[in-house]
Amino acid sequence: MNRQDSINLLKQYIENENLINHCEMVAKAMEAYARHLDKAQEEVEHWWEAGLLHDIDWEKYPDEHPNKAVDEILPEHGYAEEVIEAVKAHAPERTGKYPETEIERYLFACDELSGFMNAVSLMRPNAFDDMKVKSVTKKLKDSKFAANVPREDIRKGAELIGVELREHIQFLINVFKA
Repeated sequence: MNRQDSINLLKQYIENENLINHCEMVAKAMEAYARHLDKAQEEVEHWWEAGLLHDIDWEKYPDEHPNKAVDEILPEHGYAEEVIEAVKAHAPERTGKYPETEIERYLFACDELSGFMNAVSLMRPNAFDDMKVKSVTKKLKDSKFAANVPREDIRKGAELIGVELREHIQFLINVFKA
């Protein structure tokens, strides 16, 4: 499947524009990290696919997420095992699979933080253009802001990829404002 096929598949399952935007942001973050880590082009594509499709079943099958995706949707469309396993590991409390491989750890690290940073960008006149790490870390301390985003998962994600949270946030600011 090429990128357009993956986007079309995503849109078969998701109609909500905010959720589509989230999936596209995570795909962009995953691709940027894959390139930063000098992955081969095939791996870059897998990282992008994992980011794009990680929530493909969230809208239609919220109670089965991400199991519907990893057991049925992604295998039926021939996605690589590493993509399927990464999607499974991004929600360990639902699947029992914790992020172990590099792609799994990065997907876990990019998912919640991307969503949180999008929420921060919506509160700013210039979105990501002049966003600073301090703006994001300040909002992280406000438990009422984007209250549904688990702060512990954001912190754990940075640990899983072996970077300081501030560094991870700055990397994603650079990705999203590009």
